[in-house]
Amino acid sequence: MDRFFVEPSQIDLNNRSLYIGGDDVKHISKVLRYGQGDKIEVCDSNNKEYICQIESMDKVRIDLSILEEVDVNRESKVRVKLYQGLPKSSKMEIILQKLTEAGVAEIILVNTKRSVVNIKEAKADKKFDRWERIIYEAAKQSKRGILPKLRGLMSFKEALEDMAKNDINICPYEAEKSLGIKEALQDNQVKNIVRDKDVVNLGIFIGPEGGFSEEENAEVKEAGIASVTMGPRIFRTETASIVATAITLYELGDIGGI
Repeated sequence: MDRFFVEPSQIDLNNRSLYIGGDDVKHISKVLRYGQGDKIEVCDSNNKEYICQIESMDKVRIDLSILEEVDVNRESKVRVKLYQGLPKSSKMEIILQKLTEAGVAEIILVNTKRSVVNIKEAKADKKFDRWERIIYEAAKQSKRGILPKLRGLMSFKEALEDMAKNDINICPYEAEKSLGIKEALQDNQVKNIVRDKDVVNLGIFIGPEGGFSEEENAEVKEAGIASVTMGPRIFRTETASIVATAITLYELGDIGGI
């Protein structure tokens, strides 16, 4: 069953109804060719899901009746916030899509020393609109209970300050030799935090195509962020983001669970 997201304001629980607007109207009616009486899944972007039936539709709006509320929590208590050193646009799209599928809660774009891309202000809104659409489509496909947030653009310093608010932080670094990502995530202090808190904010900082500079890695360590290695092979930035997220949610979250 196809899934769509709406805002809570579009849901009327008293009358057991909701509506869908925007680009999804054309997609539902013209591309998927749904009609009156067909059923779809609708999520309120806050982990509440509904099985709905189409009652009526026009070019700008689809009205649905709520048949059933679905009590399924699809989100991990470990909220991964992925801080991504700004890569090229083609890689950015892969990162956004796959991280959404993997289960991140937020993706924060960061300008680092070796970032080769400069987002011009005049084109920034258009890029962010496209990137948010990629997240939306990936969230529908993977049946997420929320829409991951896209934030930025932050400076390196702003990213470190933002990470200070998290419960746990790691930073994969290709030259790191002393601490593996698995070892860092299996640390007793980390496990105690995950066990004792209802929601855990965990930051992962990934460098751009050229990686972090030595100076940036030193600042990461000074900020109390665990600098880790992901093994003997060097990943591309888009691969590193996906692999680090998958490892983290496997060790501490819900990947691989029932």
